[in-house]
Formats: sequence, C-alpha cells, structure tokens
Amino acid sequence: MPISEITTKLLAAKKEKGITFEDLEKAVGLDETWVASVIYRQASASIEEATKIVTTLGLPESMAEELTIPPLKGSLEPQIPTDPLIYRFYEIMQVYGMPIKAVVHEKFGDGIMSAIDFSVEVDKIPDPKGDRVQITMCGKFLPYKKW
Repeated sequence: MPISEITTKLLAAKKEKGITFEDLEKAVGLDETWVASVIYRQASASIEEATKIVTTLGLPESMAEELTIPPLKGSLEPQIPTDPLIYRFYEIMQVYGMPIKAVVHEKFGDGIMSAIDFSVEVDKIPDPKGDRVQITMCGKFLPYKKW
C-alpha cells in the first residue's frame, strides 16, 4: 500500500508522541478506526476534525486542510494482498464470502451492504487461550431496484 507524504508525517508524529488511535478517538470524538482511515487518506475530515487530529499530534494547523480533501479510496493493489493481516481478510472472504452473501440475501433479499453508510469497530477480547480480535462491521442494506 503506497503511503502518502502526509500519512508518513502524521504516523511519525503519532509514534514520537506515543499517541494511540484510541487517544485520537477521544480527542476528535469519532471512532479510532475512522480517525485511522483519515490518517491513511481513505476518508476525509471536516476542518474541525482535521485540526483536532493535527494539533493532538503536535503538528501545524496548516496541515489540517489536506485532511479535508476527498481521497482516492481503495489503495490496495489489484493482486492478492501479501501483508499477513490484510491477507486474512481476503482469505476470510474466499472461505466465507459466499456463505455470508447467502445469509444476507436470505435475511434481507437481493442487495448489498453499503460501504458508505457503514461503520467498523475493532475490539480486543481477552481470552485465556490467546486474546481475540473482534471486528464488527455495520452497513446499511441497499436493495437492488427493479425497473
């Protein structure tokens, strides 16, 4: 995944200050995954949200405006991703994509889950056998129209 220049600067400041995405969530008032998507230039922020991000990171307010520009979304290359964590999502869809699609269609009818009217939450679930990653995706159902 190509990293933009501003993303590199934001991540460097985040690391230097020891700030987590959860800290940024508290500062901005929006979910940590959404804030991360702004930093990785997959979402755009309002000027107020962007200003909170850059000032929390100790960066000049002049950097905020760039975070308000609608980004080019979908930055993964067209081949199968090689990053192990991202690959697992690809693998999950290879194994469970059709079953999930079948269950969604059975419950809702013919349509899709919106990736625009959408939220995702990442939680850490303690487990004696090894901590678990819980990812909750919530998207509006959009039925295909008939004409």
